[in-house]
Amino acid sequence: MALEILMPALSPTMEEGTLAKWLVAEGDRVQSGDLLAEIETDKATMEFEAVDEGVIGKLLVTEGTANVKVNSAIAILLEEGDAADATVSPAQSAAAAAPLTHEASAVDAPATTAAPAAAVSNDGTRIFASPLARRIAADQGLDLAKITGSGPKGRIVKADVSGAPATASVSAPPPMAAAPAAGLPSSASAASVEALYQGRSYKAVPLDGMRRVIADRLTEAKQTIPHFYLRRDIQLDTLLKLRSEVNAGLEARGVKLSVNDFIIKACAMALQSVPAANAVWAGDRVLQMEASDISVAVAIEGGLFTPVLQDADSKSLSKLAVEMKDLAARARSRKLAPHEYQGGSFSISNLGMMGIDNFDAVINPPQGAILAVGAGKKRPVVSEDGTLSVATVMSVTMSVDHRVIDGALGAELLDAIVNNLEHPLSMLA
Repeated sequence: MALEILMPALSPTMEEGTLAKWLVAEGDRVQSGDLLAEIETDKATMEFEAVDEGVIGKLLVTEGTANVKVNSAIAILLEEGDAADATVSPAQSAAAAAPLTHEASAVDAPATTAAPAAAVSNDGTRIFASPLARRIAADQGLDLAKITGSGPKGRIVKADVSGAPATASVSAPPPMAAAPAAGLPSSASAASVEALYQGRSYKAVPLDGMRRVIADRLTEAKQTIPHFYLRRDIQLDTLLKLRSEVNAGLEARGVKLSVNDFIIKACAMALQSVPAANAVWAGDRVLQMEASDISVAVAIEGGLFTPVLQDADSKSLSKLAVEMKDLAARARSRKLAPHEYQGGSFSISNLGMMGIDNFDAVINPPQGAILAVGAGKKRPVVSEDGTLSVATVMSVTMSVDHRVIDGALGAELLDAIVNNLEHPLSMLA
């Protein structure tokens, strides 16, 4: 029996990906857990593992093919016992030879049928089973909920369903609606924009997966989240002096604190001081988080990542510095795993190192707020006693989701952040 290997969804936002590299060839024998391919998602390059055993009969998508839809066929797996020299139908060969596009993909090949969708038990819990096991169960009328899996992590595999007694007919699940294309303007709107620049030279840059996801999420954020903005100036001279002293002591360990590390810690501690503001929007409710999980924007070529520092309130500044350095390096090489850039209740976007005085950042849903950080610059300030002096001042703007955090609560949170940064010794206690 020939099975389709489908393009996997390797992240919650993935609707299509690039098949960067095949790690197997036609004729190779594979087992569950073997690496099949490297897939470029909207966020990272990830390895894709086999869930069934068999022989690779045909690679339907060539290396480097972009815009491969999730759940479209990328290869044919021959079941054990099939002839080693089994051939693929002309329709499949044609599909393999033709470039995969949105309009026609290899999933249309008629010689194979996809495995039934993943089953769920009566209480709604997903039942993990290989595509081959699901297909056999459907053909033989087996109830997967009554079968104990012997595969990795309890997955039901072929051996578990072969010869199992039929228990009940399994009804076919309703067909899933195709996901809409994300972020791409219609041809009509693209043509109308290009018409405005007829006769002018330009280069059309196609959107990659990351750019489309960024466009979609930011459009959604600005259209659906009621933003409001709170602004404060922060005097940094005490922090800069302390940072210099601490870095001198950390030099032997090869650790160096940045101002951003202090900002991360200050925000994490402030969320603990104002716990009602440590919250995210969940549609019909607000989730108040216990730990302070802080997302930090990291610019990369073609977009940005927001890796998450979990439990930032309970970590030392030196540990935060080491962890942030590692996350930023792997973000720039697109090596972050999904759990490392998803979640968090609060974000920080720092453009101060690029000379920006202040700016307004867009909230990263479902988070409740984001802090936009500008550059620290020498400015004249009036002291409490009325004297004029010069201080290093940094402007920050906090964008707040009014559904999650009201004005007074947001002001309380920002005040706690400012107090932590202007009295940095409290962050070392």
